[in-house]
Amino acid sequence: MYHTWMRYFTPSPVHHRLGLVCLGVGLQHGTLPAVGPRTLDHHVAVIVGAGRGWFAAPDGRRRPVTAPALLWLTPGVPHHYGADPATGWDESFVDFTGPATATYTELGYIEPDRPLVPLADTARPRAAVGTIARAARRGNPLLEVETSAAVHELLVALRRARADDGTGQDPVLAALARDAFLPLSVAAHAARHGMTPAELRAAVRRGAGCSPKDYLLGIRLGRAKELLAATDLPVAAVARRVGYDDPAYFSRLFTRRVGTAPVRFRDRQTHTVPGGWSTQIPAPDNPPLVSGPGP
Repeated sequence: MYHTWMRYFTPSPVHHRLGLVCLGVGLQHGTLPAVGPRTLDHHVAVIVGAGRGWFAAPDGRRRPVTAPALLWLTPGVPHHYGADPATGWDESFVDFTGPATATYTELGYIEPDRPLVPLADTARPRAAVGTIARAARRGNPLLEVETSAAVHELLVALRRARADDGTGQDPVLAALARDAFLPLSVAAHAARHGMTPAELRAAVRRGAGCSPKDYLLGIRLGRAKELLAATDLPVAAVARRVGYDDPAYFSRLFTRRVGTAPVRFRDRQTHTVPGGWSTQIPAPDNPPLVSGPGP
């Protein structure tokens, strides 16, 4: 069982002169069918936020993918990948192109020779994808400009999120973000990292300006919003995916912090974000505009 939300559009030649243009955005989860082998004429950033699977290099050798991770799909390079049928995975993806991709590649933000990149945290990249998804609402006159700006934001966020990168990524915050959806207490999180609760509170306060509880809650609620907006998972299933075994408690917490109940939040999003469910992987030469519920 899997679910897909995707939206594709065609920027005009004028918008291409912005340097980067977004061609599509999507969120998928579950035991997704394998993609490829195929070759595209543009870039795709696939952010795997949970689960595991595999990625095949052009030589056909399969490499394991364990979330959080980034798959770089670059123009003219064959690719083939898929989620583990036993676990599935959650992914966000953005298709983009433009002359600025050459500069981002030269600066090391896009790495054609490194198609599989371990990430320390996907919160900021997913936020950039969320910006693109919100901008992609039907009839938005600023769609191309807003999504283009968000692609720049996404590339910077992915550069900072690399697991082996030292550009400002706090190791304690990265570890908490990675484990945020586990049903653990603050004391248990501290023990996992060889710290006392007081030491963990001090470290998170220094790095994020808030308590560990609030830091974890922000990540959990952010992911819950994504799942509510982009999947048809029951609220109870969303609660479990973000670390809450009690759906009633999750609903009360979500309502108190977000200002609306999970069901109402979902209803509002489905009326403002275009697209729908699809069980079809889009053909690269004929990307669809999803407009209704699938099976």
